[in-house]
Amino acid sequence: MTKTRISMDLFKDELKHLLNVLYEKENKNIVAVAQLCADCIEHQGVVQVFGSGHSVGFGMEMHDRIGDLVPVHQIDTADFVLKGKVTLADFKDPVNIFERRPGIADKLYDLYNIGKEDVFIIISNSGINGVVIDLAITAKERGHKVIVVTSWQHTTAEDSRHPSGKKLYEFADVVIDNCGPQGDALLDTEKNERICSVSSITGAMIAQTIGTETVRILMEKGAEVPILWDEALEGSKEHNQKLRNQYQGRI
Repeated sequence: MTKTRISMDLFKDELKHLLNVLYEKENKNIVAVAQLCADCIEHQGVVQVFGSGHSVGFGMEMHDRIGDLVPVHQIDTADFVLKGKVTLADFKDPVNIFERRPGIADKLYDLYNIGKEDVFIIISNSGINGVVIDLAITAKERGHKVIVVTSWQHTTAEDSRHPSGKKLYEFADVVIDNCGPQGDALLDTEKNERICSVSSITGAMIAQTIGTETVRILMEKGAEVPILWDEALEGSKEHNQKLRNQYQGRI
């Protein structure tokens, strides 16, 4: 039996290294994004978060969890189906893949109650597919700040699938590199395969550090910090419901 170097210890060590690289390389960009989010929230705006494919997990990190900022809304292409705009069969088409289609972002934007103060965080590891690029273009055209989270190594290695030939990062006010490898998988098996995709982990770190820095900025300014309390705390249900009512129809 051949002994392999692949192990969870190796993954732990490589992941720790990657997270340290991410923190050191992207620290200033994360703070810049948090400043945009804090300004948005202070002016009664909502942080609009959109990721397709596995990148939907980024929005889940920032939305509707204990300790999360309440004025965060997760944009979801599945809402096209839920709101009767496309059929489930069309949405699930394995040939004409929905997230790769250009020309649907205006319709996606218009599904929601989006305010002029809102900022957009758009996440795509490759940054080359139609819907994320179109949404960034739409958001910029309508006057919003756009933050992009992508893999610089991945996005610079592949051609855009968008008719413009451009990539997602080209429409950003701030770009955060998740520092992951092309293809996302971190460990080389010494054959042709790689394993252990990491964009979900680096994305969670970026999402939570954006939230942390946004709270810090709001607290230092003496502004309201609209976060969800743990329901074990006295008065938490009333507190949380009041905030949800404040942003009703927008989150």
